[in-house]
Amino acid sequence: MDESEFIQRSQQGDVDSFNKLVELYQKQVFNLALRMLGNIPAAEDVSQDAFILAWKGIRGFKGPNFKAWLLRIAANACRDQLRKLKHEPELSLEASFSDLSQTTSAKSTENVVISRELADEIQRGLVGLPWEQRLAVTLCDIEGLSYKEISQVMHCSLGTVRSRLSRGRARLRDYLVSRGLLT
Repeated sequence: MDESEFIQRSQQGDVDSFNKLVELYQKQVFNLALRMLGNIPAAEDVSQDAFILAWKGIRGFKGPNFKAWLLRIAANACRDQLRKLKHEPELSLEASFSDLSQTTSAKSTENVVISRELADEIQRGLVGLPWEQRLAVTLCDIEGLSYKEISQVMHCSLGTVRSRLSRGRARLRDYLVSRGLLT
């Protein structure tokens, strides 16, 4: 079965089909929550909440992009969590980019440490961005969504997506330059 069949069956109340959708998207939802909140336990909670909300609302999904719809739910859940806590996201050392912390036998220990430090600084820079810029940069540069998908997730125009990405990337670049990581 493909995604559309899982969606259709889920809309008819098939929990097993919805669980397949969860398996397909749990990593992306968690990674988005982690980048937005900067805290693993909070990201786990928000991810679970997002899937519960998606299950409750699946009958209302009309398409065409399930991933964008689901990530919108996750982004809203993150925003609600931050409002509830009334503070900026935390920076957890465990919130480093997992891709950069993965090692191969060819990498030296020094390169692994440098990659980990860079990942930590990038996460700190992300945490310092305004909400909309952080979400746009995370969706594009970390999750790999297209501008069109990002506009669907963020409910804004393509021009607004481009603007938020440009400003967010510039602020992140300025942060990394100030930390001596870019020239």
